[in-house]
Order: sequence, then C-alpha cells, then structure tokens
Amino acid sequence: QVQLVESGGGSVQAGGSLRLSCAASGYTFSRYCMGWFREVPGKEREGVATVDRGSSTHYGDSVKGRFTISRDNAKSTLFLQMNSLKPEDTAMYYCAAAPACAGLFMIRVSGQEYWGQGTQVTVSS
Repeated sequence: QVQLVESGGGSVQAGGSLRLSCAASGYTFSRYCMGWFREVPGKEREGVATVDRGSSTHYGDSVKGRFTISRDNAKSTLFLQMNSLKPEDTAMYYCAAAPACAGLFMIRVSGQEYWGQGTQVTVSS
C-alpha cells in the first residue's frame, strides 16, 4: 500500500524558514517523479516544485530562489526547504508521486498517482 506522509509544517513569521518532509512507502521511490503542491481554500491547487527521477527540478515562479526541493532515494524521503517565507505562502502543502512529470505537472500512468494528507504552513506578517 502506497503511503505519503508529510511533516514539518507549522506557524512561522514572515522571513522565517521551514523544512517539509514527505516519507514515502509502498513503491519504488527512486523510480517516481515527486512534487510539492499547495492549496488555499477557494483557490486552485498550485504546483510548488517537482523533482524527477534524474533529480531535475522545476519551481513555480512565486517560490523560485526561496524554496529548494530535494530527494533522498536511500531514505525514500522528499524534502522542501522553504526560506524567506511570506504570508502568501500560507497553505496546505501536499506531496505527490507519479511515474513521470512535465514541469510542475504530475503524469498519471496506469492510474498511478499518489498524494499525501497534507501539512499546514501558516506564515504571519
């Protein structure tokens, strides 16, 4: 059974930092593209960053230069280092896995696309 479990969210003041983690199990982590996405009630889900099997990365324009996505294949864990946080970064953050991705889009193959339950990030001004 595939599981993605996010952690590391919380409340922080503007300008602060947080590091999100996503522990994956139930599939071969290294063979999947991984990504971070965020949602705010009333708005469309936004792609934050993705890292493919070859560790190539893509970032949303709003987080470039502030966020860094990385993966540890040996530990089946995905990370998102978030620096210089802004109030507009407040959202529920989800990690996702799919066999492939194109830019900030996860590509479902044979029904394989997995999502975690999310971790809340709140940035106060």
